[in-house]
Amino acid sequence: MDHRSEIREFLSSRRARITPEKAGLPAYGGNRRVQGLRREEVALLAGVSIDYYVRMERGNLGGVSESVLNAVARALQLDEAEQTHLFDLAKRATPAPSRQRHAAPKQVSASMQQLLDAITEAPAWIRNARYDHLASNSMARALYAPMMNGPEQPANSARFLYLDPAAKEFFVDWDRAADDVAAMLRSEAGRNPYDKALSELIGELSTRSEVFRQRWAKHNVRFHRTGFKRFHHPVVGDLEMNFEAMEFPSEPGLTLLVYTAAAGTPTADALKLLGSWAKTQELNAAGNGLDSASETAATDSPSGKRP
Repeated sequence: MDHRSEIREFLSSRRARITPEKAGLPAYGGNRRVQGLRREEVALLAGVSIDYYVRMERGNLGGVSESVLNAVARALQLDEAEQTHLFDLAKRATPAPSRQRHAAPKQVSASMQQLLDAITEAPAWIRNARYDHLASNSMARALYAPMMNGPEQPANSARFLYLDPAAKEFFVDWDRAADDVAAMLRSEAGRNPYDKALSELIGELSTRSEVFRQRWAKHNVRFHRTGFKRFHHPVVGDLEMNFEAMEFPSEPGLTLLVYTAAAGTPTADALKLLGSWAKTQELNAAGNGLDSASETAATDSPSGKRP
Protein backbone atom coordinates (compact mmCIF):
# COMPACT_ATOMS: atom_id res chain seq x y z
CA MET A 1 0.00 0.00 0.00
CA ASP A 2 1.35 3.45 -0.92
CA HIS A 3 1.72 6.10 1.74
CA ARG A 4 -1.14 8.32 0.55
CA SER A 5 -3.54 5.38 0.54
CA GLU A 6 -2.44 4.44 4.04
CA ILE A 7 -3.18 7.95 5.33
CA ARG A 8 -6.51 8.10 3.49
CA GLU A 9 -7.74 4.76 4.79
CA PHE A 10 -6.58 5.39 8.34
CA LEU A 11 -8.30 8.78 8.61
CA SER A 12 -11.48 7.67 6.84
CA SER A 13 -11.75 4.53 8.99
CA ARG A 14 -11.39 6.62 12.18
CA ARG A 15 -13.98 9.10 10.89
CA ALA A 16 -16.44 6.31 10.06
CA ARG A 17 -16.65 5.10 13.64
CA ILE A 18 -17.61 8.49 15.18
CA THR A 19 -21.31 9.36 15.10
CA PRO A 20 -22.48 13.00 15.32
CA GLU A 21 -23.96 12.24 18.73
CA LYS A 22 -20.68 10.84 19.98
CA ALA A 23 -18.88 13.94 18.67
CA GLY A 24 -21.32 16.27 20.42
CA LEU A 25 -22.88 17.54 17.17
CA PRO A 26 -26.62 17.98 16.61
CA ALA A 27 -28.25 14.94 15.02
CA TYR A 28 -29.96 16.11 11.85
CA GLY A 29 -32.91 14.17 10.50
CA GLY A 30 -32.97 12.28 7.24
CA ASN A 31 -30.69 9.65 5.82
CA ARG A 32 -26.96 10.24 6.04
CA ARG A 33 -25.01 9.07 3.01
CA VAL A 34 -21.84 8.36 5.00
CA GLN A 35 -21.12 6.19 7.97
CA GLY A 36 -19.92 8.25 10.90
CA LEU A 37 -18.87 11.88 10.53
CA ARG A 38 -18.75 13.82 7.29
CA ARG A 39 -15.48 15.46 6.30
CA GLU A 40 -16.93 18.91 6.89
CA GLU A 41 -17.92 17.88 10.41
CA VAL A 42 -14.37 16.76 11.19
CA ALA A 43 -13.09 20.05 9.80
CA LEU A 44 -15.53 21.95 12.01
CA LEU A 45 -14.49 20.03 15.12
CA ALA A 46 -10.79 20.46 14.31
CA GLY A 47 -11.09 24.17 13.52
CA VAL A 48 -9.67 23.91 9.99
CA SER A 49 -11.17 24.63 6.59
CA ILE A 50 -13.03 21.88 4.76
CA ASP A 51 -10.58 22.06 1.85
CA TYR A 52 -7.63 21.68 4.20
CA TYR A 53 -9.05 18.59 5.91
CA VAL A 54 -10.05 17.05 2.57
CA ARG A 55 -6.46 17.52 1.42
CA MET A 56 -5.25 15.71 4.55
CA GLU A 57 -7.64 12.81 4.16
CA ARG A 58 -6.60 12.41 0.53
CA GLY A 59 -3.17 11.52 1.85
CA ASN A 60 -1.31 14.82 1.89
CA LEU A 61 0.06 15.39 5.39
CA GLY A 62 3.21 17.15 4.20
CA GLY A 63 3.73 20.38 6.12
CA VAL A 64 0.76 19.88 8.45
CA SER A 65 1.60 21.46 11.80
CA GLU A 66 1.64 19.65 15.12
CA SER A 67 -1.23 21.79 16.39
CA VAL A 68 -3.44 20.81 13.44
CA LEU A 69 -2.57 17.13 13.88
CA ASN A 70 -3.51 17.38 17.55
CA ALA A 71 -6.79 19.10 16.65
CA VAL A 72 -7.66 16.37 14.14
CA ALA A 73 -6.75 13.72 16.70
CA ARG A 74 -9.15 15.30 19.18
CA ALA A 75 -11.90 15.59 16.58
CA LEU A 76 -11.55 11.91 15.68
CA GLN A 77 -11.21 10.93 19.35
CA LEU A 78 -7.95 9.06 18.71
CA ASP A 79 -6.39 7.18 21.59
CA GLU A 80 -2.69 7.44 22.39
CA ALA A 81 -1.64 4.69 19.97
CA GLU A 82 -3.75 6.14 17.15
CA GLN A 83 -2.47 9.66 17.72
CA THR A 84 1.12 8.39 17.68
CA HIS A 85 0.37 6.56 14.42
CA LEU A 86 -1.04 9.74 12.87
CA PHE A 87 2.15 11.63 13.77
CA ASP A 88 4.27 8.79 12.34
CA LEU A 89 2.34 8.97 9.06
CA ALA A 90 2.87 12.75 8.98
CA LYS A 91 6.62 12.33 9.49
CA ARG A 92 6.75 9.96 6.54
CA ALA A 93 5.07 12.61 4.38
CA THR A 94 8.19 14.78 4.74
CA PRO A 95 10.95 12.15 5.11
CA ALA A 96 14.45 13.07 6.13
CA PRO A 97 17.35 10.56 6.16
CA SER A 98 18.12 11.41 9.79
CA ARG A 99 14.64 10.28 10.80
CA GLN A 100 14.73 6.90 9.12
CA ARG A 101 14.80 4.10 11.63
CA HIS A 102 17.09 1.13 11.42
CA ALA A 103 15.81 -2.38 10.90
CA ALA A 104 14.55 -4.18 13.99
CA PRO A 105 17.39 -5.81 15.98
CA LYS A 106 18.04 -9.48 15.30
CA GLN A 107 19.94 -10.43 18.46
CA VAL A 108 20.45 -9.41 22.07
CA SER A 109 23.57 -8.72 24.10
CA ALA A 110 25.08 -11.14 26.62
CA SER A 111 24.04 -8.85 29.47
CA MET A 112 20.41 -9.01 28.35
CA GLN A 113 20.54 -12.81 28.34
CA GLN A 114 22.00 -12.65 31.85
CA LEU A 115 19.05 -10.48 32.87
CA LEU A 116 16.63 -13.07 31.53
CA ASP A 117 18.44 -15.95 33.21
CA ALA A 118 18.30 -14.10 36.54
CA ILE A 119 14.49 -14.25 36.37
CA THR A 120 13.92 -17.82 37.56
CA GLU A 121 10.29 -17.98 38.66
CA ALA A 122 8.47 -16.31 35.77
CA PRO A 123 8.54 -16.64 31.97
CA ALA A 124 10.55 -13.74 30.54
CA TRP A 125 11.59 -13.11 26.95
CA ILE A 126 12.80 -10.38 24.61
CA ARG A 127 11.32 -9.63 21.21
CA ASN A 128 11.81 -7.05 18.51
CA ALA A 129 8.99 -5.09 16.88
CA ARG A 130 8.46 -7.85 14.27
CA TYR A 131 7.65 -10.27 17.12
CA ASP A 132 10.80 -12.35 16.63
CA HIS A 133 11.63 -14.17 19.88
CA LEU A 134 15.27 -13.18 20.24
CA ALA A 135 16.04 -14.47 23.73
CA SER A 136 14.21 -16.27 26.55
CA ASN A 137 14.78 -17.66 29.99
CA SER A 138 14.14 -21.35 30.63
CA MET A 139 10.56 -20.69 31.81
CA ALA A 140 9.66 -18.79 28.62
CA ARG A 141 11.24 -21.47 26.43
CA ALA A 142 9.10 -24.05 28.22
CA LEU A 143 5.96 -21.91 28.01
CA TYR A 144 6.36 -21.28 24.29
CA ALA A 145 7.53 -24.81 23.47
CA PRO A 146 4.77 -25.31 20.83
CA MET A 147 6.18 -22.33 18.94
CA MET A 148 9.89 -22.55 19.79
CA ASN A 149 10.17 -26.09 18.44
CA GLY A 150 9.15 -25.04 14.93
CA PRO A 151 11.52 -25.18 11.94
CA GLU A 152 11.85 -21.40 11.45
CA GLN A 153 14.24 -19.57 13.76
CA PRO A 154 14.03 -17.19 15.40
CA ALA A 155 10.48 -18.15 16.30
CA ASN A 156 7.97 -15.45 15.41
CA SER A 157 4.73 -14.90 17.33
CA ALA A 158 2.86 -13.35 14.40
CA ARG A 159 3.77 -16.16 12.01
CA PHE A 160 2.87 -18.81 14.60
CA LEU A 161 -0.40 -17.09 15.50
CA TYR A 162 -1.69 -16.78 11.95
CA LEU A 163 -0.10 -19.68 10.10
CA ASP A 164 0.17 -22.58 12.59
CA PRO A 165 -3.08 -24.42 13.45
CA ALA A 166 -1.65 -25.23 16.90
CA ALA A 167 -1.90 -21.54 17.84
CA LYS A 168 -5.68 -21.67 18.25
CA GLU A 169 -5.31 -24.31 20.93
CA PHE A 170 -2.35 -22.62 22.61
CA PHE A 171 -3.84 -19.09 22.79
CA VAL A 172 -7.13 -19.37 24.68
CA ASP A 173 -8.14 -15.87 23.54
CA TRP A 174 -6.94 -16.39 19.99
CA ASP A 175 -9.18 -13.74 18.39
CA ARG A 176 -8.00 -11.05 20.77
CA ALA A 177 -4.38 -12.06 20.26
CA ALA A 178 -4.84 -11.92 16.50
CA ASP A 179 -6.36 -8.42 16.77
CA ASP A 180 -3.51 -7.26 19.00
CA VAL A 181 -0.70 -8.55 16.79
CA ALA A 182 -2.17 -7.12 13.56
CA ALA A 183 -2.69 -3.74 15.26
CA MET A 184 0.83 -3.67 16.69
CA LEU A 185 2.39 -4.62 13.36
CA ARG A 186 0.39 -1.78 11.78
CA SER A 187 1.78 0.61 14.42
CA GLU A 188 5.33 -0.54 13.73
CA ALA A 189 4.86 -0.20 9.97
CA GLY A 190 3.93 3.44 10.56
CA ARG A 191 6.93 4.04 12.82
CA ASN A 192 9.44 2.14 10.74
CA PRO A 193 8.42 1.96 7.07
CA TYR A 194 11.97 1.20 5.93
CA ASP A 195 12.29 -2.16 7.69
CA LYS A 196 12.48 -4.58 4.78
CA ALA A 197 12.07 -7.67 6.95
CA LEU A 198 8.92 -6.19 8.50
CA SER A 199 7.47 -5.52 5.05
CA GLU A 200 8.30 -9.08 4.02
CA LEU A 201 6.59 -10.49 7.13
CA ILE A 202 3.45 -8.44 6.51
CA GLY A 203 3.49 -9.52 2.87
CA GLU A 204 3.84 -13.17 3.82
CA LEU A 205 0.99 -12.99 6.32
CA SER A 206 -1.21 -11.11 3.86
CA THR A 207 -0.57 -13.71 1.18
CA ARG A 208 -1.07 -16.78 3.34
CA SER A 209 -3.80 -15.70 5.79
CA GLU A 210 -7.22 -14.32 4.89
CA VAL A 211 -7.81 -13.67 8.60
CA PHE A 212 -4.72 -11.46 8.76
CA ARG A 213 -5.77 -9.57 5.60
CA GLN A 214 -9.15 -8.79 7.18
CA ARG A 215 -7.57 -7.47 10.36
CA TRP A 216 -4.86 -5.56 8.52
CA ALA A 217 -7.51 -3.77 6.44
CA LYS A 218 -9.11 -2.33 9.58
CA HIS A 219 -6.10 -0.01 10.13
CA ASN A 220 -6.28 -0.49 13.89
CA VAL A 221 -3.18 0.39 15.91
CA ARG A 222 -2.39 -0.50 19.49
CA PHE A 223 0.18 -0.38 22.27
CA HIS A 224 1.01 -3.56 24.18
CA ARG A 225 2.35 -2.46 27.57
CA THR A 226 0.42 -4.42 30.17
CA GLY A 227 -2.45 -6.87 30.25
CA PHE A 228 -3.73 -10.38 30.81
CA LYS A 229 -3.10 -13.53 28.81
CA ARG A 230 -4.49 -17.04 28.86
CA PHE A 231 -2.65 -20.07 27.48
CA HIS A 232 -3.40 -23.76 27.21
CA HIS A 233 -0.03 -25.46 27.62
CA PRO A 234 0.28 -29.07 26.37
CA VAL A 235 2.06 -30.18 29.57
CA VAL A 236 0.82 -28.07 32.49
CA GLY A 237 -2.63 -27.13 31.23
CA ASP A 238 -4.35 -23.76 31.53
CA LEU A 239 -2.41 -20.65 32.56
CA GLU A 240 -3.85 -17.22 33.36
CA MET A 241 -1.14 -14.59 33.74
CA ASN A 242 -0.60 -10.87 33.92
CA PHE A 243 2.14 -9.42 31.76
CA GLU A 244 4.28 -6.31 31.70
CA ALA A 245 6.15 -5.11 28.62
CA MET A 246 9.21 -2.88 29.05
CA GLU A 247 11.31 -1.27 26.34
CA PHE A 248 15.08 -0.85 26.59
CA PRO A 249 16.15 2.81 26.24
CA SER A 250 19.66 1.59 25.42
CA GLU A 251 18.39 -0.80 22.72
CA PRO A 252 15.55 0.83 20.75
CA GLY A 253 13.26 -1.73 19.18
CA LEU A 254 13.68 -4.40 21.85
CA THR A 255 10.99 -5.22 24.42
CA LEU A 256 11.19 -7.35 27.56
CA LEU A 257 8.01 -9.23 28.52
CA VAL A 258 7.49 -10.90 31.89
CA TYR A 259 4.48 -13.08 32.82
CA THR A 260 3.42 -13.50 36.44
CA ALA A 261 0.58 -15.01 38.47
CA ALA A 262 -0.69 -14.14 41.95
CA ALA A 263 0.55 -16.41 44.73
CA GLY A 264 -1.79 -19.21 45.74
CA THR A 265 -3.60 -19.37 42.40
CA PRO A 266 -3.83 -22.49 40.20
CA THR A 267 -1.61 -20.74 37.67
CA ALA A 268 1.08 -20.11 40.31
CA ASP A 269 1.10 -23.84 41.01
CA ALA A 270 1.17 -24.60 37.29
CA LEU A 271 4.16 -22.27 36.85
CA LYS A 272 6.08 -24.26 39.46
CA LEU A 273 5.29 -27.40 37.49
CA LEU A 274 6.37 -25.62 34.30
CA GLY A 275 9.68 -24.72 35.96
CA SER A 276 10.30 -28.35 36.93
CA TRP A 277 9.45 -29.51 33.43
CA ALA A 278 11.78 -26.87 31.96
CA LYS A 279 14.68 -28.14 34.08
CA THR A 280 13.95 -31.72 33.00
CA GLN A 281 13.93 -30.67 29.35
CA GLU A 282 17.26 -28.87 29.73
CA LEU A 283 18.84 -31.84 31.51
CA ASN A 284 17.63 -34.15 28.76
CA ALA A 285 19.00 -31.82 26.11
CA ALA A 286 22.34 -31.65 27.90
CA GLY A 287 22.40 -35.44 28.21
CA ASN A 288 21.69 -35.87 24.51
CA GLY A 289 24.51 -33.48 23.76
CA LEU A 290 26.94 -35.55 25.84
CA ASP A 291 25.76 -38.75 24.17
CA SER A 292 26.31 -37.21 20.75
CA ALA A 293 29.76 -36.03 21.73
CA SER A 294 30.63 -39.51 23.02
CA GLU A 295 29.41 -41.13 19.82
CA THR A 296 31.51 -38.71 17.78
CA ALA A 297 34.59 -39.42 19.91
CA ALA A 298 34.08 -43.17 19.54
CA THR A 299 33.73 -42.91 15.78
CA ASP A 300 36.82 -40.75 15.49
CA SER A 301 38.99 -43.04 17.66
CA PRO A 302 41.38 -45.44 15.80
CA SER A 303 39.59 -48.52 17.09
CA GLY A 304 36.15 -47.18 16.33
CA LYS A 305 35.22 -47.93 19.98
CA ARG A 306 34.48 -45.61 22.85
CA PRO A 307 37.72 -44.33 24.40
